[in-house]
Amino acid sequence: MSRYLEALNSRLCALNAGSRVFVMQSSGGIADREITVREPVRTVLSGPAGGVVGCAAMGRQSGFERIIGFDMGGTSTDVCLVNREIRTGNEAEIAGFPVRVPMLDIHTVGAGGGSIARIDAAGALRVGPESAGADPGPICYGKGTEPTVTDANLLLGRLRPDRFLGGEFALDLARTRKIVGEWLKKNRSSLSIEAFAEGVVRVVNANMERALRVVSIERGYDPRDFALIAFGGAGALHACELADSLSISTVIVPALPGALSALGILVSDVVKDFSRTLVWGVADKLPKAKLDAEFRALESRAREEFAQEKWEGKIAIRRSLDLRYRGQGFELNIAYSPRAIAEFHAEHKRRYGYSHSDREVEIVTVRLRATIPAPKVQIRVVEDRPASSATKDRVVFGGKLLATEILDRATVKAFRGPAVITEYSATTVTAPGWGGRKDKAGNLVLSRPRRG
Repeated sequence: MSRYLEALNSRLCALNAGSRVFVMQSSGGIADREITVREPVRTVLSGPAGGVVGCAAMGRQSGFERIIGFDMGGTSTDVCLVNREIRTGNEAEIAGFPVRVPMLDIHTVGAGGGSIARIDAAGALRVGPESAGADPGPICYGKGTEPTVTDANLLLGRLRPDRFLGGEFALDLARTRKIVGEWLKKNRSSLSIEAFAEGVVRVVNANMERALRVVSIERGYDPRDFALIAFGGAGALHACELADSLSISTVIVPALPGALSALGILVSDVVKDFSRTLVWGVADKLPKAKLDAEFRALESRAREEFAQEKWEGKIAIRRSLDLRYRGQGFELNIAYSPRAIAEFHAEHKRRYGYSHSDREVEIVTVRLRATIPAPKVQIRVVEDRPASSATKDRVVFGGKLLATEILDRATVKAFRGPAVITEYSATTVTAPGWGGRKDKAGNLVLSRPRRG
């Protein structure tokens, strides 16, 4: 990280004297290059963190503050939940290693457009986590030989061979049908090509549904109370079916869905996180004077570092405590206030189903997050290519070929499913029973009557 960032900084300064390099952190804010060189562990989930910030920003523009982010790319899917504000956790496991730095609660599974389908020894259909990657890629790209999720969506008619990447790259449907048919014969499968493709989509959806349940139901939240924001190159292909499985009634496909993580980094605040570990037992009242002294010391450090790095702007301070019941090996982060202990009991009950109001509580860590807001960014999508005309075709849904509108996002205003909406960086599939519109923010808002 040090060598890379120093070389990048040297090149930029040679092009433009005085340039500064900022790096996204796993906590959802940017930091100066020097901080990142000193503590590179803070960047382990920087890309997905940009997606969380981006989908939260786009959700607010469409009037939704409680959102579940669903970022499906080529090799993996990242999911997160934002309950009105972006919150960080303080420990995670990355590639089997414990990491104890502030980071957003992002759950990742090996399910993407390039995930490879296979039939296991028991004859069951499996998808992923192995991926075809970019080279050789899916069969329809022209070089791959193993069926992937992208190939399945093409075979079902959900990906349009002549509108991929805005029509700049043609998908090879004939090659895909030929190789998948041979693959099925080789594996002694009696499935038709379309039934196999639907099976692939169902299996990968099940994998992603489990991830969505981890960040919602397993955290004590009802997914029906949230909107699903689908982004990444493949997210909008699967969003309606995933929303149906969780009884979510609203799906948002933001403007430029394939570039939302980059947008999130652009609009991220400058963030500094400070903490001090201490183990203090408390009864029903916080030691306010002692805690205030600890927070003043951390705030002084924050203001000093902002001044050294020549940041300008009003600094926002958020104080919080890591609390636990005495004897526990894990903590919950609670905003610092006179009601922090009562809120800890309530959060523990919401998260785990029980609480012990008569049990001693321990303050394990005091935390301070100092933030300088990023400049406001106005997003304006400029179409630099001719819009495709609306057509109709037959697309497979639920084992049936249904007449489906094929629309261009540049010209679409309101629509009803089934429909396929194409654009440069993604394709949106609007399932039967769903309808949608483009709102003032340029986002596609899909909805269906709420169930359950």
